[in-house]
Amino acid sequence: MTSTPTRPAELRPSGPDEPTVPPASTLGALFRRATAALSFRTIGAVYVWLLIAVLFSVWAPDTFPTATTVKQVLNGNAVAGLVALSVVLPLAARVFDLSVAYTMSLTSVLTAHFMVSSGLGPATAIALAMGAALLVGVVNGLVVVVLRVDSFIATLATGALIQSLITMVTNDTSITGVQLLAKPFSSIAQLDAGGVTLPVLYLLLAATAIWFLLEHTASGRRLYATGFNADAARLQGVRTDRLRFLTLVASALLSGFAGVVFAASVGSGSPSAGTPYLLSAYAAAFVGATQLRAGRFNAWGTVIAVLLLGTGITGLGLATSAQWAASLFTGSVLIVALVLTGGRISLPAVLRRRRPPQHAASSAADGSGTVSGEEVPR
Repeated sequence: MTSTPTRPAELRPSGPDEPTVPPASTLGALFRRATAALSFRTIGAVYVWLLIAVLFSVWAPDTFPTATTVKQVLNGNAVAGLVALSVVLPLAARVFDLSVAYTMSLTSVLTAHFMVSSGLGPATAIALAMGAALLVGVVNGLVVVVLRVDSFIATLATGALIQSLITMVTNDTSITGVQLLAKPFSSIAQLDAGGVTLPVLYLLLAATAIWFLLEHTASGRRLYATGFNADAARLQGVRTDRLRFLTLVASALLSGFAGVVFAASVGSGSPSAGTPYLLSAYAAAFVGATQLRAGRFNAWGTVIAVLLLGTGITGLGLATSAQWAASLFTGSVLIVALVLTGGRISLPAVLRRRRPPQHAASSAADGSGTVSGEEVPR
């Protein structure tokens, strides 16, 4: 007489009254993944942001913890967020673009000039201003990529040239006129839904586009590879010069668009519109590189950093009237971010142990397809 062996309980099909229970290993993996995603190392800026909100809620309880303050933080930092996002792509490719503030001022002034002094319509004026921004990006690309001038110096020099052009057009005087306050131009920045203006939507769209490019396209992986180790990426067939050129063009266009939005929001073309945004843009980009994708410049980390900085500056404005407080806060946050990154931005820890050039060359020859531990599509 033989007995029929029974299958273990975990292998038996569950009946209608027996819910399927995930294996303990799956639950453990999910828990570890959630813990890593919510760790201070991953989203530390979010916790600091919440701490700042609590601090100012206690410091200024009558003015800070309100819905009006939330809208003020969002609306008041949308343009700053666009400028900060404009430097993310060049920084990802290890290129500095210090001309973004001047490009923003240029498009702000040119849009106002074409509408007020030349009598052109909003669409034509914006198109011409964005054409000037495109030209700035091309010039930056030629100087940095073709002429091999250090990007830090080259874009700073380009910015000085742009500022001279702005002074020539405006004589350092803001351009104002009823055309800038009238619709449809003013609607570009002043139209709102529930108190949240359109520039906030522009910020979210730009962040989504940059996030998708960097995280879900081959071009994004090539950009990161270029920034991590340009020589090894070049050996793998990545066109590093073309990528750097395009990032400078994209940076100029996005900062130029920020200038147009700024002109529409304030109703004038200011020759110094972009100057206050340069430090905050790089502070946000570097703080953002410590978040979500630690060691990599990324879009959503930059947006979080912009809102963190904006919350702190808004809170200081509500709690104290000291004019130096905002600059002190921004500079302090930038220094702390650089200390926390510990050099991981320029070259993450996993990439510091990179192979010698001859090893990389041999890998390129045998088609291994990796650059300093980073897979590079061809």
